[in-house]
Parts: sequence; C-alpha cells; structure tokens
Amino acid sequence: MRFASVSLVLLPTLVLSTVLPPEWNEPLHALDHDPEAPDREDPDSDSSYIFDTISDPLGDREMAIQNVLRSPTKFANFPPIVAHPKDHEKTLTPGEIPDYVLDYSPHVYLYSEERYLPYDIRDFVTHTHARWKNGTVFNETVANMSLHKLATLPRKKKIYLTCNTDFDLDPDWITGVHNRPSLIDGEIKNAPATLIVVDKGNGWVDSFWFYFYSFNLGPFVSGSGPYGNHVGDWEHSLVRFYKGKPVIVWLSAHGGGGAYYYHNLEKSQTSPLHPVIFSARGTHANYVSVGQHPHDLPYDILSDFTDRGPLWDPSKNYLGYTYDGKVATPAARNANEHHTGRELEYGNWLVFRGHWGDKQLPLTDPRQQYSLIAGYHHIDGPTGPLTKSLLRLSPCGRGKWWNFWQGCNIRENIKWGIGVESEGYNCGNIFLHVRPKWLRSVLNQLTWGGGFCYVVDLLYG
Repeated sequence: MRFASVSLVLLPTLVLSTVLPPEWNEPLHALDHDPEAPDREDPDSDSSYIFDTISDPLGDREMAIQNVLRSPTKFANFPPIVAHPKDHEKTLTPGEIPDYVLDYSPHVYLYSEERYLPYDIRDFVTHTHARWKNGTVFNETVANMSLHKLATLPRKKKIYLTCNTDFDLDPDWITGVHNRPSLIDGEIKNAPATLIVVDKGNGWVDSFWFYFYSFNLGPFVSGSGPYGNHVGDWEHSLVRFYKGKPVIVWLSAHGGGGAYYYHNLEKSQTSPLHPVIFSARGTHANYVSVGQHPHDLPYDILSDFTDRGPLWDPSKNYLGYTYDGKVATPAARNANEHHTGRELEYGNWLVFRGHWGDKQLPLTDPRQQYSLIAGYHHIDGPTGPLTKSLLRLSPCGRGKWWNFWQGCNIRENIKWGIGVESEGYNCGNIFLHVRPKWLRSVLNQLTWGGGFCYVVDLLYG
C-alpha cells in the first residue's frame, strides 16, 4: 500500500501541499498514441451500464489533516481522507446520493449579459462527429450522432467531437439562448447539470457539480481578442463534507481555481444553506464574488467579470452518479421524481475520454489568430468529468503552471472582485482607493501591478 505525504499549514489560512512521485500525478485517463491508422478495437470496452473506468494509479492514498501553527486546531482530530476507502470505511452505497449533498448544493449566478448559456450534452453531441487528432473521421458518427454512439468510441484522449457546421455563426445549440433559469425556482429545464458523488472514507464525502456550456468565449487582452475560445466547456465546483456537514467549497477557473471554507461564503437568500457562486462572462470560470477578477497576467491585463444575473439552481435538474475510481453508478433516485432513472437514457457517456469540442484550429483557418501574450484565438475543447481528478485528496484541482509545489490555499475570507461593481474590500482592491492618481500609478508599478498584494492575500486571505 502506498501513501501520499500531505501536510497542511495555517498562515492563518489552511495551505495544503502534496508530495507525490511524478508518475502519480497522471490523470485518470490513459494518454495513448495517435495512430496513423487508428485501431478501432478497445480491449477495455464494456457494454454494461455501470461505467468500467481505468483504475486510479495512486493506489490507497490517504491524507491526514494536520496543523502545526494553531492549537487547538479545527481539523487535527479528524480522520484521514482516503482515495480508495475500504468497505468498512465508506458511508455511502453505490448510487446513493445523500440529501445533504442537495441541501448544500451551490447556486450559480450567471452573468447578466451571458451569450453562452448552459446546454444539454445529449443535444450537443448530435451537432458533432468524432475525429482522431490526426483528422481520421469515425464514419458512423457523421450522421445521427448520439450519446450512445459516443460511449462506443475507443477510450482514448486524442479524439475530438468536431462541429458539423461553423460554430462561429453562433447557432442556438452553441449559445443555448433559450436556457435561462426560471425566475420562480432557478431551474433550467433543458440543461441538466451533472452531479458525481465520491465517498472518501471515514465520513468524508465529495460532491462534484459539473456545468456544461456549448461554447467558451475567451477573455480579451488589452482590448484585443477574445483568446482561448473553445467549443464545449466543462466547469465544476466541489463541496467537501464531513459527516454530512459542508467544510470546504472549491471552484474551477482557467485550469486552476479557488478553495474556501463553506461557512464564510455568501448563501442564497431564498435557501440559506446553499452557497452562492458566480459564473464569469463568456469563460464561465467560477468565483465567489461580484466584479472584475484579474488572473494569470499582471496589471489587470487579463480579467473575468461577474455580476448578479439570472440565478441557476442546478439541483432542480441534474444527472446523478456515484464514483469510486473504477465504476460510476447512476443515482438510485433524483430530487425531481420525474428525472429518476434518466441516467439510463443517457447511457455510458461518462466513459468518453476525448475532447468535448473541436481540435485547435490551424493558423491557415481564417477564424484562427495568435498573440504572443494571449495565445491562440481558438484552442482544443476540454475533456469530460472523469478526467478532473475526482479522487483527489486535496480539495484543489489541477493547479496553475506556476504552482509547482501543488499547494492548495483554503481561504478564510472571500476574495472580492475589484472595479466599480465590486461589493467588498480586500488587499487586491487597495490601489483603487489611493489618491492622487499619480501616486496610485506609482504604487501599481512598484508592486508589479499589485503582485505583492496578491502574494500577501494568498498567504493571509
């Protein structure tokens, strides 16, 4: 049995660092070669509904929560989190979605002027066909593509769902123009979210909420762009529970994300148990506050924007599963009784390991552009839910490129957006209140566009 060494330090926020052999950091799916003449036979294929997925290479990992700077600690006496708990360590049975997962599910504020709304994966795939990375087409998917055909494809990463028509023309199946949440209860009737519950042993349970959009509109950089557009967009949030009580909420954003203690997050006014998150304009990156959210580049060159647009309640319409690293089991029941058993209609779609969108367009395509700072205008579509490290011990998903130590900072305080729409104040907003403007400009330059403030906020947020 192999164990990962994981330590947590509070400064005063909880910081997680994971020490793993390099080969343990591989994703759940296998990275196979791209053949010139693809082998259509997959030795791992299985026609049963229960999803037979590749075993996680991490073995029986455990994470003991420790704290060396604060005493008494919040989590010092909690039992370890386990990637592959034994039967006696589990609290859930396959297909069991506990009520507390729904009671504390996130509510999502979509952007008020959002052009690309949530969409139904079942309809989305009908507008695509499958190709290998080298361009070889799966002929049987050219006409009448479906989720059931998707499930029969080889379980390889280098397959792309490619649009049958020009996505740049913004057809309804790309924009999801009719999929605005109900003003009565927040339901989007034609765009089910995907819920995957993972038992982490000893009372720990992770609930992953996946949100699918047909298109990701990338951000603008210094007035040009957008850059980083892609067909298909999977975003997700994680709520980590201990004995039915929410402890940590993690939100995906641009290949990284942010982790927060549940108790400090804003809650829904109509249902005060539900944490509120904000989906950014176009990119659908998730944040916990309203305003401008700079990321990845200094001087606010690259930013997301959130506001209080339509409020979406994904728990009103979802596909539910449990997952143990080897099989995903459909939910035994649904909060909406009319949706119970709907997972069977959608079939084995979770086994698809390829990309939910077109391959990055070549520079010869007139729709493609390139910027030295911002990158490509159109990039690869994303891979699906089972590739998102669902067995992770740290609540944080894949880290940014600069996070080479794989740290996970769990914030005590909300990280407020900046700008005129901001509803709060934190270190990241400090320069907005400096007068006169020339002094603000000097401070901005001396601290690398607020980079120093960012580091302080990272450690003490």
